[in-house]
Amino acid sequence: MEKSHQNHFKPNYDRYDSCKDFNSLNAWKKCQEVKLYFYRTIIPKIPSEEIYNLGLQIRKASISVTANIAEGYGRYHFREALQYYRVARASLYELKDHLISCLELGFISSDDFKIALNLIESAKTTLNGFIKFVRNKISLR
Repeated sequence: MEKSHQNHFKPNYDRYDSCKDFNSLNAWKKCQEVKLYFYRTIIPKIPSEEIYNLGLQIRKASISVTANIAEGYGRYHFREALQYYRVARASLYELKDHLISCLELGFISSDDFKIALNLIESAKTTLNGFIKFVRNKISLR
């Protein structure tokens, strides 16, 4: 291969702008806060006999929220992306259900519950606003 063609195939990371990526979205940032709170505060309080049941479900749901926003952001069409954002929202609702279970089973304190619930509700509100924004982009086309 000629030397002039070799540079053509190298990725140019100097031009990468993280401000124009999924992790710049407020919705993703809020959901990231939820995920980190569950990983750092809620999951460690789950008893060992539940770690492979409820704990695993919490890990999957919390990762699903941010991963689906990232995947939706990477889709070419707004309609396709919208479906991933809706799945992320559904995972927030799933986390809320798991959170209620943790409280009712006595695994977490009411303070932990309130903090996590506020994080979920804030993320949900922000994600709903983002979904509405994307939906409006579709109707403008």
